[in-house]
Amino acid sequence: MLSPIRKGSLVDTAIESLRQNIENGEWPVGTRLPVEAELSEALGISRNTIREAVRVLAHVGMLETRQGDGTYVRASRDAGETLRRITRTRLAEQIEVRIMLETEAARLAAARRTDADLTAMTSALDARAAAGTNLSERIHHDERFHHALVRASHNAALIELYDYFANAVSQTIEQTETSADLPEPSQEDHELLLAAVRRRDAEKAETLSRALLSPSLNALQQGETTP
Repeated sequence: MLSPIRKGSLVDTAIESLRQNIENGEWPVGTRLPVEAELSEALGISRNTIREAVRVLAHVGMLETRQGDGTYVRASRDAGETLRRITRTRLAEQIEVRIMLETEAARLAAARRTDADLTAMTSALDARAAAGTNLSERIHHDERFHHALVRASHNAALIELYDYFANAVSQTIEQTETSADLPEPSQEDHELLLAAVRRRDAEKAETLSRALLSPSLNALQQGETTP
């Protein structure tokens, strides 16, 4: 249930209060929200603040304002907030998700890749090798390779999901490249994966894709269980 908001960032707090009511099922998808006057009274803030909070949540797709009819719940999750929550999860959890997405992408890419896909992946890996000790460049081209690999799956839903997860992907690449405690996937490891995709060897591509990140995941999991 809604409870009065204390002073502070009123709009942000109102957004969070409305979001929580939607996410916990108090207002299911399709529900019409109480009118501004009722929300204002329940939260103890002005109608202008309520209006701004509703505008923000409509912008991110959680709410829909219908002229002359009211405001309705359109989605139970704020995509932007979900992404922020993902970035706050443990690195091991993020790598597990990367493995899930990339191994399936590698398997599909081996079956569906085009010459243009091979060109994009080869270009990214050549640039990764040429970057040498320039860490930021190497990370950038590593990301290019993995995105090109996923695009080669030609699965629109998988591509969108991977792009949505891209910020967490960047974090895992950077940490595996910079942390002395995590095994760094080598240039050769990436080249072998590309070769399997080029040969259309789906099973090998899937295995090699998993092998890229499994050592880092194992190291993190062992670290979590070590007293």
